[in-house]
Amino acid sequence: MTIGIIAISLLFMLIGMMVQFQLKSKFTEYGKVATSSGLSGKEIAEKMLRDNGIYDVQVISVDGFLSDHYDPVKKTVNLSADVFEGRNISAAAVAAHECGHAVQHATAYSMLMLRSKLVPVTQISTTLSQWIILAGLGVMGFGGGSQTILLIGILLFAVTTLFTIVTLPVEFDASARALKWLEGTNLTTSVEHDKAKDALKWAALTYLVAAVSSVAMLAYYIMIYSGRNRD
Repeated sequence: MTIGIIAISLLFMLIGMMVQFQLKSKFTEYGKVATSSGLSGKEIAEKMLRDNGIYDVQVISVDGFLSDHYDPVKKTVNLSADVFEGRNISAAAVAAHECGHAVQHATAYSMLMLRSKLVPVTQISTTLSQWIILAGLGVMGFGGGSQTILLIGILLFAVTTLFTIVTLPVEFDASARALKWLEGTNLTTSVEHDKAKDALKWAALTYLVAAVSSVAMLAYYIMIYSGRNRD
């Protein structure tokens, strides 16, 4: 039982590390290829926002590598320094992708709205679910085990899993909007567009691995619960 949990965790941790390595490699590679437009990530982001009729979102620079994200509460497109100042394919792809989320927000894209509603409960479930599951299993000194407590932990973990699943269409759609806009505005050549698409593909894979990992772990917990009920 415990060995199974550890095995699944290690397997997907390894896969996740491999995808992350490839992602960083691609962004570093394409970060050395200048775009023909010569626009910085900041300029690309501001143009995409304007082209979509969005004027109440600010583009700002934040610390970190691949720390880029859109904040729907503050209405800011947060770009890492390399992306904010960069005039390369990686910067263009990331800046446009984050603006894709801003467009989703402005158009009330259903899956983004659902994900936003799940954030508060997901924060709680992520913090508590593993501890409650361990207590329910009665392993590693966490109590004597309880089917009721285990079920509560599984239900909490299911919320986290749902969040990872809902995140997938949100991320895929943001990339699709970014690539369509980049192509439509001719800010990237066909070769540059293919490289931007490749970079965003690897970024999307990180979310896919997280979702599959969570589903696999949830299925394993349910199997344990069902097995104990039969016993």
